[in-house]
Amino acid sequence: MYNFKLQEYFAEDLRLTIAFPPFDHDSFPGLATHLVNMLSATVVEKQQDADLHTWLLDFEGCRLMLKGEHYSESVWLESLGNNQGKEEIEFIVHLLRR
Repeated sequence: MYNFKLQEYFAEDLRLTIAFPPFDHDSFPGLATHLVNMLSATVVEKQQDADLHTWLLDFEGCRLMLKGEHYSESVWLESLGNNQGKEEIEFIVHLLRR
Protein backbone atom coordinates (compact mmCIF):
# COMPACT_ATOMS: atom_id res chain seq x y z
CA MET A 1 0.00 0.00 0.00
CA TYR A 2 1.32 3.42 -0.92
CA ASN A 3 1.40 6.22 1.59
CA PHE A 4 0.41 9.42 -0.19
CA LYS A 5 0.74 12.53 1.99
CA LEU A 6 0.08 16.21 1.60
CA GLN A 7 3.29 18.03 0.84
CA GLU A 8 1.99 21.59 0.53
CA TYR A 9 -1.37 23.30 0.10
CA PHE A 10 -1.73 26.52 -1.89
CA ALA A 11 -5.20 27.61 -0.75
CA GLU A 12 -5.42 30.70 -2.96
CA ASP A 13 -4.67 28.64 -6.07
CA LEU A 14 -6.69 25.61 -4.95
CA ARG A 15 -3.65 23.46 -5.64
CA LEU A 16 -1.86 20.93 -3.50
CA THR A 17 1.37 19.03 -3.94
CA ILE A 18 1.53 15.39 -2.93
CA ALA A 19 4.44 13.48 -1.40
CA PHE A 20 4.62 10.62 -3.87
CA PRO A 21 6.86 7.56 -4.06
CA PRO A 22 9.78 7.97 -6.51
CA PHE A 23 8.58 7.50 -10.08
CA ASP A 24 9.61 7.83 -13.69
CA HIS A 25 7.66 8.39 -16.87
CA ASP A 26 6.63 4.73 -17.15
CA SER A 27 5.76 4.08 -13.50
CA PHE A 28 3.59 7.17 -12.94
CA PRO A 29 0.35 5.67 -14.32
CA GLY A 30 0.42 2.74 -11.90
CA LEU A 31 1.15 4.91 -8.88
CA ALA A 32 -1.38 7.55 -9.91
CA THR A 33 -4.03 4.85 -10.31
CA HIS A 34 -3.48 3.87 -6.66
CA LEU A 35 -3.98 7.51 -5.63
CA VAL A 36 -7.12 7.88 -7.76
CA ASN A 37 -8.54 4.69 -6.24
CA MET A 38 -7.67 5.85 -2.71
CA LEU A 39 -9.62 9.05 -3.38
CA SER A 40 -12.53 7.10 -4.92
CA ALA A 41 -12.21 9.36 -7.94
CA THR A 42 -12.50 8.39 -11.59
CA VAL A 43 -10.25 9.24 -14.52
CA VAL A 44 -12.13 11.11 -17.24
CA GLU A 45 -9.22 11.75 -19.59
CA LYS A 46 -5.45 11.21 -19.73
CA GLN A 47 -2.79 13.15 -21.60
CA GLN A 48 0.85 12.14 -21.77
CA ASP A 49 3.56 14.52 -22.93
CA ALA A 50 7.33 14.10 -22.99
CA ASP A 51 7.79 14.85 -19.27
CA LEU A 52 4.28 15.47 -17.93
CA HIS A 53 1.24 13.32 -17.26
CA THR A 54 -2.05 15.21 -17.00
CA TRP A 55 -5.19 13.44 -15.86
CA LEU A 56 -8.64 14.95 -15.66
CA LEU A 57 -10.41 13.47 -12.64
CA ASP A 58 -13.97 13.41 -11.44
CA PHE A 59 -14.11 13.61 -7.65
CA GLU A 60 -17.56 13.81 -6.10
CA GLY A 61 -18.91 15.45 -9.28
CA CYS A 62 -16.08 17.99 -9.37
CA ARG A 63 -13.44 18.07 -12.11
CA LEU A 64 -9.82 18.28 -10.91
CA MET A 65 -6.47 17.97 -12.68
CA LEU A 66 -3.83 15.53 -11.46
CA LYS A 67 -0.39 16.28 -12.88
CA GLY A 68 2.88 14.43 -12.55
CA GLU A 69 6.23 15.60 -13.88
CA HIS A 70 8.80 12.84 -13.81
CA TYR A 71 11.99 14.93 -14.11
CA SER A 72 11.30 16.72 -10.84
CA GLU A 73 9.20 13.87 -9.42
CA SER A 74 6.50 16.46 -8.67
CA VAL A 75 2.84 15.55 -8.34
CA TRP A 76 0.05 18.03 -7.79
CA LEU A 77 -3.71 18.22 -7.84
CA GLU A 78 -5.49 21.42 -8.80
CA SER A 79 -8.90 22.89 -9.36
CA LEU A 80 -9.92 23.95 -12.83
CA GLY A 81 -10.33 27.52 -11.58
CA ASN A 82 -12.93 30.09 -10.54
CA ASN A 83 -13.10 28.73 -6.97
CA GLN A 84 -14.54 25.56 -8.46
CA GLY A 85 -13.74 22.57 -6.29
CA LYS A 86 -12.75 24.49 -3.16
CA GLU A 87 -14.71 22.20 -0.85
CA GLU A 88 -13.44 19.06 -2.60
CA ILE A 89 -9.79 20.20 -2.57
CA GLU A 90 -10.03 21.04 1.13
CA PHE A 91 -11.50 17.59 1.82
CA ILE A 92 -8.56 15.97 -0.03
CA VAL A 93 -6.12 18.15 1.93
CA HIS A 94 -7.66 16.86 5.16
CA LEU A 95 -7.55 13.28 3.90
CA LEU A 96 -3.87 13.49 2.89
CA ARG A 97 -2.85 15.08 6.21
CA ARG A 98 -3.73 11.90 8.11
